Amino acid sequence: MDPYMIQLHDHGNLPSVLDVHVNIPGRSSVPGKMKGRKARWSVKPSDMSNKTFNPIRAIVDSMKVKPNPNKTMIALSIGDPTVFGNLPTDPEVTQAIKDALDSGKYNGYAPSTGYLSSREEVASYYHCPEAPLEAKDVILTSGCSQAIELCLAVLANPGQNILVPRPGFSLYRTLAESMGIEVKPYNLLPEKFWEIDLKQLESLIDEKTACLVVNNPSNPCGSVFSRSHLQKILAVAARQCVPILADEIYGDMVFSDSKFEPLATLSSNVPILSCGGLAKRWLVPGWRMGWILIHDRRDIFGNEIRDGLVKLSQRILGPCTLVQGALKSILHRTPQEFYHNTLSFLKSNADLCYGALAAIPGLRPIRPSGAMYLMVGIEMEHFPEFENDVEFTEQLVAEQSVHCLPATCFEYPNFFRVVITIPEVMMLEACSRIQEFCDQHYHCAEGSPEECDK
Repeated sequence: MDPYMIQLHDHGNLPSVLDVHVNIPGRSSVPGKMKGRKARWSVKPSDMSNKTFNPIRAIVDSMKVKPNPNKTMIALSIGDPTVFGNLPTDPEVTQAIKDALDSGKYNGYAPSTGYLSSREEVASYYHCPEAPLEAKDVILTSGCSQAIELCLAVLANPGQNILVPRPGFSLYRTLAESMGIEVKPYNLLPEKFWEIDLKQLESLIDEKTACLVVNNPSNPCGSVFSRSHLQKILAVAARQCVPILADEIYGDMVFSDSKFEPLATLSSNVPILSCGGLAKRWLVPGWRMGWILIHDRRDIFGNEIRDGLVKLSQRILGPCTLVQGALKSILHRTPQEFYHNTLSFLKSNADLCYGALAAIPGLRPIRPSGAMYLMVGIEMEHFPEFENDVEFTEQLVAEQSVHCLPATCFEYPNFFRVVITIPEVMMLEACSRIQEFCDQHYHCAEGSPEECDK
C-alpha cells in the first residue's frame, strides 16, 4: 500500500464517519511514542539561566554576619533613593500618574516601543541642535536596565565581546554573560577622579568587539567626565569603529561644580545608543520607565539596528502604560526647584561624608561630582586582620551595624561604596561609627610610625 494513502474504514452498524489514518514512513503510529526516546522526567535549567550571575547578590548573600543588636542598622548599600522616605518625588509627578489613571485612556496594550505621543515627549525633552531627536529615535523600555539589555542584545552576538568600566555597574556583566557575550573590563583611575585609562581601553579592542559601554555619571564612583575626556573617549571609538552604549541614567544629576555633557552632543560620527529613564532623577525607580535614544546621524546603524530593537522590544510589549501616559506632565511640569533641592541635598551629604571619611587614617575617599555614590579606598596594610574589602565590610556590619557594599561587587577590590541618599543625621552617625571601627582596627604600617601620630 502507498504509505501516504488515506484509508477509509466502514465500521458496519456504527454511524457512518470518515476514519482517516495517514501513514508517514519512519513515524510510529502509536500516539505518544517517539523513536529512540525513553520517556522519563528530566527538567533542567537552561544554559542562559545557568550563565546568569549577579556578583552583588552573590557577595551580599554570602555575608553571614549579623549586625550588632545594640546598634540600629544603617544601610549605606542600597542604590534606591526612596528607601528612607527623605527623598520623595515631586507632587507634580505623583499627580501626573493619578491623572493618567483617572483618564481611563491607558489601561490597554501600547505599541511595544511605547505610545507615539510618549516617545514624542521624550524626543522633545532631550532634543538639541547638536543631537537632534524624533519619536522614531526613541524606544521606551521597562526601566533603564531593560534599555541596556536591549542594546546589548541588538549589538552583540554570542562569542563577541563588550568593553565595560571597572569599577562598574555589575548588571553589564550579568546581562552579557547570560547571552554568551564576553566582558572585557577597562580601568577607571581613582587618582584621576575615575577617568578612563584610554590606552588600556584601546588595547582591549579586537575584531570581536561589539560595543563600548560608557557610564557617565558613574555608578559606583559618582564621577562625572569632563567634555575633553568624553571627546577622547569618542576619538577612540571613532578610530576603532566601535559603537557606544551610553548609560546615562544619572544624566543631569551632577553637583554645581560640574556639568553633565550628553555623549551624543559631542560627536556626529560615532553611533550611540543612550540609555536613560525616570528612576533616579525623578526618584521613582519602582515605576520602571526607561528609554533608548538612538543617535546615528551618519546612518551607520541604518535600519537594521533600529528594526532589531523594535523586534526585541516585542518580547515583553513595552513598559507600564500608566507611566507612559504620565510622561508629558512628568517631563514638562516637574519644577526646577525639585531638581535643585535633590542635588543640593546629595552634594551636602557627599561633602559631609567625604570630609568625615577623609579624616580617618587608613581610608581614602574619592570626592564625587554627581550621581548618588562615593567610593572609599581601604589601605589594607593598616588593617592586617582583614584579608580584603569583603571581610572589612562584613566586620563593619558585625560591630557597628553599618552596611557598605564591598567594591569587589564592582570588580574593584579594597574599596567600598557609600550611598549618599540617606538622611543627614544617619550619615553623621554612620561616619562616626566607621571612624570608631577604623580606630579600633587600625595598625601602623612597618617603618611608618608617623602614621600613628595622626
